[in-house]
Amino acid sequence: MKRVYSSQNSTMVGHLRNVLENQGIICSIKNENLFSAAGGLPPIDCWPELWVAEDSQYDQAKGLIETALSGEVSPGLPWKCPGCGEEHEPQFAECWNCGESRPPGMAI
Repeated sequence: MKRVYSSQNSTMVGHLRNVLENQGIICSIKNENLFSAAGGLPPIDCWPELWVAEDSQYDQAKGLIETALSGEVSPGLPWKCPGCGEEHEPQFAECWNCGESRPPGMAI
């Protein structure tokens, strides 16, 4: 296991965990509930940390985190839901109308 990110903002750590998991990277958060120990421990040591389970995915995870934090929009194509035909922008993974997941490589 390798640590890929740490922040005092637990919401951001949770968001980045979702980003990685959506790309098939198994990860976990450590120190998630350690904030109450701050004061007895240095505050930075109590920050939530995001760790990848497979060391071989570390570089990929770091790249995904850098992209997510940069604000760049990932490239993609609009897609049409195979369940109901609703059209969606590329950043959406599920259909808002029927809940169907976007199939890999699906475009309008």
